[in-house]
Amino acid sequence: MFKNSVYIVVFMFVSSVFGQNYTKHTVIKGETILQIAQKYKVTPYDIYKLNPDSQSGIQPNSVLLIPNSIVNTVTKSEIKPKISSNEVNLKPSSKPTQQTKTHIVEAKETLYSISKLYKISIEELQKANTFLITDGLKIGQKLAILDSQVSQINTSKTIVNPTSIVNFENRTHEVLPKETKYSIAKKYGLTVEELEKQNPEILVNLPIGFILKIKSKITTSDERTILKIESQEPKAKPENIQAKTTDYTIKSGETIYSLTHLFKISEAALISLNPELKNQVKEGITIKVPANSSFSKNIKSDISDFSKSINTKSRKELVLFIPFNASKIQSDSLIIMSDRLKKDKFLNMTLDFYAGSMMAIDSAKVLGLNINVKIYDSEETKNTTTALNTIETNNFSNTDAVIGPFYQTNIEKVAEALSSKNIPVISPLSKEEGNSYPNLFQTMPQIDATRTAIFDYMHEKNGNIIAVIDPKKIAVKQYIEEFQKDVKLVGLNDKGIFIADSIKKLFVKDKLNFVIMESEKTGTIVTTTSAMLNSLKEFQSQLVIFENNETLDFEEIDLSRITKLKMIYPSISKESNADDILKFERAFKKKNKILPSQYATRGFDVTFDTMLRLSQDKSYEQTVIDFASEQVDSKFDYEKKISGGYTNKGVYILYYDKDFSIKEAK
Repeated sequence: MFKNSVYIVVFMFVSSVFGQNYTKHTVIKGETILQIAQKYKVTPYDIYKLNPDSQSGIQPNSVLLIPNSIVNTVTKSEIKPKISSNEVNLKPSSKPTQQTKTHIVEAKETLYSISKLYKISIEELQKANTFLITDGLKIGQKLAILDSQVSQINTSKTIVNPTSIVNFENRTHEVLPKETKYSIAKKYGLTVEELEKQNPEILVNLPIGFILKIKSKITTSDERTILKIESQEPKAKPENIQAKTTDYTIKSGETIYSLTHLFKISEAALISLNPELKNQVKEGITIKVPANSSFSKNIKSDISDFSKSINTKSRKELVLFIPFNASKIQSDSLIIMSDRLKKDKFLNMTLDFYAGSMMAIDSAKVLGLNINVKIYDSEETKNTTTALNTIETNNFSNTDAVIGPFYQTNIEKVAEALSSKNIPVISPLSKEEGNSYPNLFQTMPQIDATRTAIFDYMHEKNGNIIAVIDPKKIAVKQYIEEFQKDVKLVGLNDKGIFIADSIKKLFVKDKLNFVIMESEKTGTIVTTTSAMLNSLKEFQSQLVIFENNETLDFEEIDLSRITKLKMIYPSISKESNADDILKFERAFKKKNKILPSQYATRGFDVTFDTMLRLSQDKSYEQTVIDFASEQVDSKFDYEKKISGGYTNKGVYILYYDKDFSIKEAK
């Protein structure tokens, strides 16, 4: 039997998710909506939703429909979460005879700046600290510095005074790879909250290339506040400290791009291990790669239907952390609550996700899954959550998986807290890369995954790839120049404008010419598409974009241009009118009186996929390793990260067909 045990300290905003069960209440003289709500352990909002006429007042002997309460309340107190330091214990494999220092990595430092500080090479730094090759440089790490020149460094604490502050008004900042909200906010003298208030579009994720609006102060140079260099006694000479690498023989057709993609390391890291690759990649030569690289990646050939292999013998437990933030709104009036629902995007998003999750739970009942579901209010802000207190004060020994919290910083805290119990923690909506934990599963494909998917598709088609990149798209151009060196970039004239002929000159006959268009300028879009349309009789070509381009929705851009060029793009959802999507939409509307938003559908997909994976003969993690799956609108094809944990690579390649429909490219 399936049992749904729900523990929530929250007002049930989406009462309709519990079905059509209700109780009739006859109003007694003097009663108020608030008193009736308290009596039945629901909210005034729930009552008004079933009885819209009651908003103008209630009369004695009138009958109200009251949603049945199915929640058991649990009192939780606010606590300050324990934030552990991001420190890596360094254990050299042997005793060095050279003078050894320890360097604590500070904010904004790079391998280059540290190597220059100690007058050593980056390669020497990586050999002494092998984890840098796979994990990268992180704030708070302890680095071993092994070099005779260390003695020349002043070992006392050095304080570098911050430089003067200069005021800037209404600046913009383009998000670069590996930048975080924290690093950007710190650069401009803002808090993360202030940055998000100025740019509400980045509330949930921080897309690379996004143009931020900045109104604040900015420091004119890097600040390195305290440099800690602890001296140690000279020790024995190390026995040839080697990076944790293994040998790999280059196969026919492999390139720098394919190798960096295969081993999930940057080009710079690969070349630092193999300097000979700077000149040429030759078939048959042996190179060094990180030992824990998954170059023997398990290829998942088919999408698995877990509903056909359900095991209900053992009872499983799933916990959902949903940020209702009930403690902050208990005193809100209906008007205030209604106003919040109009303005609070995060609240709307989480409520929609919750409604979708409840649909998934209903579907699990139909299938007879043997799962106990517990739902807690995670009471989240961007950097705090009561989820840690919930874990401390409740028994999680029987928990098989956890979905949530929602903010990346909070889900990392939960993953860390549950890592010793090896409980999978599933991130529902965050696109941030963040820190890695072995039990953390990111369900949202990151922007690198979508770009990789579209390039993999074009390479599989043996296409000739051309890119029209707006000068302002610095991050995109940087990505292509660093990781996609076979792409031909279209040049500009003296005025910075693209010339149609320059695109055509790069076309190749007997190949499919993919033209990547990264620009929101109407003129550039018209010039690019016109050049392609005019060349269709002579060349095969297809338009490509990386993400949604709002300019294409303008009347100036005829949709027929897009369909004739069969524009393709990567997407984390199907975006089609497939039967399973339409069926879900009808069921959701029947239950909730509205069509599902993208977050409601996502809530169903993430929750239902998790429940099905828990109901297999294998562990949740093993199903992730062995099988890809697909739900209503999402694909779940997880890949193990070198740094730990798993990330979803489930991306669809979609295109506009001539009949104006959106279809999946095969």
